[in-house]
Amino acid sequence: MWGCDMDTILSVFRVEILIPWLLAMILGIFVGAMPGLTATMAVALIVPLTFHTPPIVGLAMILGVSFTAIFAGDIPATFLRVPGTPASGAAVLDGYEMNKQGKGPLAIALDLTCSTLGGTIGVLILITISPILASFALQFTHFEYFWLALLGLSMSAVITKGSTMKGLISMTGGLILSTIGLDISTGYPRFSFGSTYLMSGINFIPVMIGLFGISEVLRSISITSHDQLGDAAIISNVKADFRSVGTIMGRNKRLILQSSLIGTLIGALPGAGADIAAWVAYGMAKKTSKTPEQFGTGSEEGVIAPTTANNAALGGTWIPALVFGIPGDSITAIVLGAMMMYGLKPGPLVFQGSRDLVNQIFTVAVISQFFLLILGYLGIRAFTWFFKFPRNVVLAGITIFSIIGAYALRSSVFDVGLVLVFGILGYLMERVTIPLPPFILGLILGPMIEENLRIGLVKTSGNFWPFFNRPISAFFAMLLLLIFLYEPIKILIQRKRN
Repeated sequence: MWGCDMDTILSVFRVEILIPWLLAMILGIFVGAMPGLTATMAVALIVPLTFHTPPIVGLAMILGVSFTAIFAGDIPATFLRVPGTPASGAAVLDGYEMNKQGKGPLAIALDLTCSTLGGTIGVLILITISPILASFALQFTHFEYFWLALLGLSMSAVITKGSTMKGLISMTGGLILSTIGLDISTGYPRFSFGSTYLMSGINFIPVMIGLFGISEVLRSISITSHDQLGDAAIISNVKADFRSVGTIMGRNKRLILQSSLIGTLIGALPGAGADIAAWVAYGMAKKTSKTPEQFGTGSEEGVIAPTTANNAALGGTWIPALVFGIPGDSITAIVLGAMMMYGLKPGPLVFQGSRDLVNQIFTVAVISQFFLLILGYLGIRAFTWFFKFPRNVVLAGITIFSIIGAYALRSSVFDVGLVLVFGILGYLMERVTIPLPPFILGLILGPMIEENLRIGLVKTSGNFWPFFNRPISAFFAMLLLLIFLYEPIKILIQRKRN
């Protein structure tokens, strides 16, 4: 269980942890409030700064920036009808309608309060469930981990936005990229083409920075827009009104709990993430509401459900990441890569070998919710100031920061080249609506899938049967089959009915 004693709490309030943590949360407010910039991009830019710090510093910065960025995306969604991050897409529907009715301050106060509450519930579920799942995961062998990694990867391709085929194409691209480097069994170079830079494989950090940083810059440049990121005159009266928040939340207790549970559950599904959680929670809220006709016209329930779910989903994404080493979304994919660079191996044994670190992660996650309430309120007040930044200045800053961050990894110009190459690739993929998260998860999970498959086959002298005849392995294999057969069967049934 969570070792929440005074020593653990005080250990995360050391100056060398607290200052980077708070600065990262402030950056998250800025990134989230800027339409088009994503929490994933902010995390990808932060990670290179953490390689020479203790692991808890980097993880505190990642947790902090992700929680604040997901909330801050609701600010422009409410006042400008432009979601700051993809996870805030559902917040536009009723938040902006409330703003048109003069209830914008109430809507954003609900957003902030419910984000904090949803995030807290999601983290508490993480703290409660993770150790239990870890004890169960200790029964896993290479056979089970092979199917689990394959299941997580396939689910990310199926669940992600767009067609399943495009998700599979993206996933396959990441898998192919993960095979570059030395063969894990023979030590023979694969797809290195004689380059010493490729002998150790493709470093995932430059890939992440390119796909989510540079590609966003290219996308923003390609869109005709005003020089300013917003019109300060339109949003000169941005503030939060908390006077009736308690009463509204009191009569929506069931909805808050429902949305928190949905968000955590969706977040725990590999590849789903906060944006899908927000839409699912919004849909469920409408179905279970006594007044569904009010949704889309400025409904309080329509504001509460998505903002509660998207922050709860962040806690959910850490469940498979910590317990099984399977990322729940692109943010935890970066976290897993960073933890491996810190010399930590995510999985059930992390609760034994790195117990103190896990307790610190849980503590940081809980305390971040209180910081979110304070910094979120200040972020709302500073919203008009944020939008006075010229777009070209913000984009230039992202580009410079991306290049410096990539070079700082290994002092390698090759990594800078990777950033630029994958920035262009990410831009082209988004132009043809090929999702990026399955690509990243393929790159991260590819070695895990290959390693467990190869070791399993070595153990059984090339016999595949043990991959199917063990109970947990057989369950995962059947689940994987059902995931891919669900849509064809559903279409077939509909055709027969018609």
